[in-house]
Amino acid sequence: MRKLKNSELDRLSVDDFKSAEKTPIIIVLDNIRSLNNIGSVFRTSDAFLVEKIYLCGITATPPHKDIHKTALGSTDTVAWEYIENTMDIVEKLKSENVTICAIEQAENATMLDDFKVEDNTKYALVFGNEVKGVAQDVVTASDVVIEIPQFGTKHSLNISVSCGVVTWDLFSKLKAKA
Repeated sequence: MRKLKNSELDRLSVDDFKSAEKTPIIIVLDNIRSLNNIGSVFRTSDAFLVEKIYLCGITATPPHKDIHKTALGSTDTVAWEYIENTMDIVEKLKSENVTICAIEQAENATMLDDFKVEDNTKYALVFGNEVKGVAQDVVTASDVVIEIPQFGTKHSLNISVSCGVVTWDLFSKLKAKA
């Protein structure tokens, strides 16, 4: 078995990415402090054709060298917008019939492996601050809280890892329904 070269991967150009049909997933970053985490979320969003990223509160915005270091150009492909208050975008998306999913550990949370996607539904995945998590008012306003099952000694995963795990899971479930 031979590793493939980048030129053999048949990836989309920036223009092709922008015109491609997107996965009905939106990412909302609620006060993310790490620029490297933000860049990693952009890169994950590019990989799975995420529709848009909303950067909220203290979450930094491109262009920034530390975001670029992990985003590797995906800030040029994935649509994004800065919204100061996370609740403003949550309320707007809810009014557009987008299902709001807070990714958090909470009472009565649905475990990710038990979460079922619905036909003709767009999902906004809200990921929270590295220390405080998703703000309580956002959790309260969410349609569902999804928890990533964990079996070790630690209480949480890094936000960029969480984003990759949840986005891949929903992406694969949505593709299986298509």
